[in-house]
This record gives sequence, structure tokens and C-alpha cells, in this order.
Amino acid sequence: MIDKIYNNQLDALLFSVNQYSEDVAGRFQYKLNLINEEKNPSSLNEQLTRFIEENPSIIKIVFADSTFNSSDQVTNELLKFNKEKIEKLYSFKKEKYNRIEPLEHNNNTFLFFVLDNPKTANLCGVTIDTDKFIRDILSPKILSIAQNEFSIYIFNKEKVYDFNSEGNINPRLLDQQRKLWLLPSFSLAIKLKGETIEDLVNQRAKTNLILIIALTLILIAGAWLVFRNTKREVELAQVKSEFVSNVSHELRTPLSLISMFAETLEMGRVKSEEKKKEYYSIISQEALRLGKIVNKILSFSKMEAGKRTYNFEEVDLNEVVEQIYDSYRFHLQNNGFEFIFHRHDSPLKIKADSEALSEAIINLLDNAVKYSKDKKRVELLTGEKQESIFLEVTDLGIGIGTEDQKRIFEKFYRVSSGLVHNTKGTGLGLSLVKHIMDAHKGEVTLSSELGNGSTFRLIFKK
Repeated sequence: MIDKIYNNQLDALLFSVNQYSEDVAGRFQYKLNLINEEKNPSSLNEQLTRFIEENPSIIKIVFADSTFNSSDQVTNELLKFNKEKIEKLYSFKKEKYNRIEPLEHNNNTFLFFVLDNPKTANLCGVTIDTDKFIRDILSPKILSIAQNEFSIYIFNKEKVYDFNSEGNINPRLLDQQRKLWLLPSFSLAIKLKGETIEDLVNQRAKTNLILIIALTLILIAGAWLVFRNTKREVELAQVKSEFVSNVSHELRTPLSLISMFAETLEMGRVKSEEKKKEYYSIISQEALRLGKIVNKILSFSKMEAGKRTYNFEEVDLNEVVEQIYDSYRFHLQNNGFEFIFHRHDSPLKIKADSEALSEAIINLLDNAVKYSKDKKRVELLTGEKQESIFLEVTDLGIGIGTEDQKRIFEKFYRVSSGLVHNTKGTGLGLSLVKHIMDAHKGEVTLSSELGNGSTFRLIFKK
């Protein structure tokens, strides 16, 4: 609708210019009719000369009779070549319609019309200087129409006249253009200054396209986020279910052993002191194992609730690791492990909660023992670099795949296939290690390959 209104307005402006040019030609016709009525031939020539002087856009005026004969050879040829058009002029005149017929020849325009009161001649032709006609007569009218809002152009194949132009624009490419009635080889074109309807439509189309693309991307991103969150919720529900199953198994095993050996001892079925000592040792070990599981779950519960507090003080990492090494060495060696501690030569002072730090190291040791199969070797290594102090726990166990390494520190996460999955666990140990290291503003890293063991490194800033 806007485009239609815009086109109608431009068409009206073009019509106004064309109508004005016809009005000018009509005045020429009216004046020449008056001059033709002059009875004195000498006075007639004077008036024609004065008329041409007053209208610089007119080159010459010729008269012809009804047989298309005139004193000008060019005019005779032009009239004979356009005989049908000239005969129509006579038909229109009979109907009392004063029509003007423009004809072009050798870059000149001739305006022919039938005189009202013919004497020796009944056809008049006015030769127009098109350049002066456009610049001197049409230009003021065009500029008054443009009013600094429109750019208007008159052009033909060789020449372009621009009025109130706003730049280097090819008028031949404009949609709004019409032929000039009095100058058939010339066209009249018009353009709204600034943005045209086409420009506005293109700009709006681009804006809408950008908005559609942006909204599409937002919808895709939203769908992806919903899918990811739903997937994570499903995975979380699954790992929670596995966690409950694993914890139940972890608790049931030591409880069953404690219950079984305690009942055996209580009923007096064990006669040998050596066997009693063995059973008491198993009960003690399983009770210790049960305590570890419960403590791990309690620690995780505090961590989740944000209630876990840390008592930071200056400690020597070597001493903390050595205490754990001394406590675990006998147990690991009895289970066939080669347990080695590579102590750094100098003290390694860090700000840490020694109890939480011990818990993190023990969790790493438990994993190293749990996931070592045939190659039973665990190494502890302390050291320092320029800006950090570190502890490494290395085993020769089953290792962890590259994809699983990205999620191994997530709570409840356990490898979904292979030997790691077949070994029971709560899925909390490494999550606790990560939380403890974050609280110490440190970092825990993993280097591992399937079948070639794993190395966990705890890194503390100096």
C-alpha cells in the first residue's frame, strides 16, 4: 500500500512536468496563431523574428500547406516521412482539438500543429533547441517540484540532465521514469532523496533476515541448552541411582563380614588363637573400611551443604605425605604392593588444612590401590617448581580413557564401561579431592592412558 502511494505520488510529479512542457508548447501555438492572423506580410515577419528572439529555445519557424510543401527542404522530407501522424493532426483539428505533434530529426525536435485560420499555409512547425528548452524552460519548474526532497533527471541515450541530484546515480536504472511528451527521445525519471521505498524495503528485509537468523540461533541455542540440561539431569539421576546401589554394596560388604566373623567368634566355633586373631583383624579392617565410607559420605554431605570449614595453617607437605606413607606402607605391602615415597630434599611449606589434605591424598591412594590389577606399584612424589609445590600419586593400574578424563572429577561420576566400572565405588572420592583443592586455591590434574596407569598431581601455589 505504501509502495502504491509512493508510486502514485511520483507519477503525479512526472505528469506535472510533462503537463507544464505541453502548456509551454500550447503558448507557442497560441502566439503563432495570433501572428498568423496578421494581415501585413512585412509585419508578420517582424513579429516572427521578435517571437524567436523572445524565446531562445526556438531555432526557427516554418509553414507548410496541406500538401506538406514548405520553403524548407528538411521540413518537407520530415513531413512526408511522418505523413500519417500529420494527417491525424488535421483529424483532431476537425474535432476542435488543438494537438501538437513532436517529431525528431538529426537530434532536433520539431513541434507541428494546424493553424486556426490558415491563409497561404495551414501547418506550422517550430524547431526546438532541446538543450535550451530543458535548461531554460523545464529546469525552473523541475526545481520548484523537487523542493530539495526529490532528484529529477531528464536523459536520453547520449545525455543526462540532473536536477537537485544527490550523487552519481544512473537514472536509467530508476523504476520511476516516463517519456517526455514533447521530446520523445528523452525520458523523465524521479527519485526520493535519501532512502527510497526500495531501499527501505531492502533495509527492512535485511533487518528482518538478521532478526530471523538471530531468533533462530537463540531458539537453537535454547533447544540445545534444554537438551543439554535434560541430558545432564537424566545422567545425574542415573549416577545418583548408581551411587545408591554402589554405596549399598560398599556398606553391605563390610557389614556382612563383620557380622559373620563376630557371630562365629561369639558362638565359640573358633578354637585356635591364631584363627581368632585373624578374625579379629578382619573385623577391625572392615570396621575401618566402613568408617572410611561413612566419613567420605559425611564429608561430601558437608561439602554439598556448604558447611565444610577448613583450618588453614602452615604445614610441610613432606611431613603430611610421610605420615600417610607410614600408616599405609604395612597394609599395602601385605597386599602385594610395591609402595614408594620419593621425598623432596627440602621442606615444602604450604598454607593448608592438614586433615583435609590428608583426606585428599588418602582418596587418591585408595583409587590407586583399587584400580591396580596385575602391576601392583604405587609411588608418591613431592617436589617444587618456580611458582608451585606439588604432590604426585602414580599407579600402574588400568588407566582412564581420554573422554572419561573430562568428567572424572564430577560428583557421582564413574566410568560406564570396562574394569573401572566393574570395580565398586561411591564416585565421590575424586569429587572430594577437587573440592579440597579448590578450597586451597590449588589444582588437581590427571595424566592417564588406558592400560598404562594414572598420575594425579596436586598443585599448590607458593
